[in-house]
Amino acid sequence: MSIITFLFAAFVLAITPGPGIAYVVARTVSTGRREGLASCLGTGVGGMAHVLAAALGLSVVVAQSAVAFSLVKYLGAAYLIFLGIRILLRTDRAAVSVEARDSKGLHRAFLEGVVVEVMNVKTALFFLAFLPQFASPADPLIPQLFMLGGICVAMNTLVDVVAVFAAHRLLESGPARAARARWLTLFSGGTMIGLGVFLGLARRET
Repeated sequence: MSIITFLFAAFVLAITPGPGIAYVVARTVSTGRREGLASCLGTGVGGMAHVLAAALGLSVVVAQSAVAFSLVKYLGAAYLIFLGIRILLRTDRAAVSVEARDSKGLHRAFLEGVVVEVMNVKTALFFLAFLPQFASPADPLIPQLFMLGGICVAMNTLVDVVAVFAAHRLLESGPARAARARWLTLFSGGTMIGLGVFLGLARRET
């Protein structure tokens, strides 16, 4: 398949709302732009972990083993729901004052971003099915998967960064910023809970 087709498909994947976007927006609302950007770096590292898993065949093990699939799936679903609930519990605090956000550190924002992305088993299986479609059989497979996966992750991370700056701009000024903070928090928390439930109900392809 052509590189144009791949880039278009990768772009569609990048702009499709998922746990990564919901988390980085929630982190920006809660603790500001710097931690939002740190969480973007974390989701990028988590995305490359999926690329590594797909390239080395680890995703095949998850896809073929009911126990492994269920373990990763339920852990990921539980973590997303936990984060969603934690985000929603911050609604009142975010609404009171955007300037008074609590800061739990760039390191934590980065690590949580990694975990959010790594625990999304559907991303791992998607990369496993998606990336080989655009690889040339005449060339070594693993380097191609790393390159194609890296492009996907770069696009995903760029979209996350845009989402962080957009959320920060919405909250930066204006009399309605507290209401916008509340809305963004509710949206992000609700989205993460919904995605967690969806992931928990997902069935392994047979």
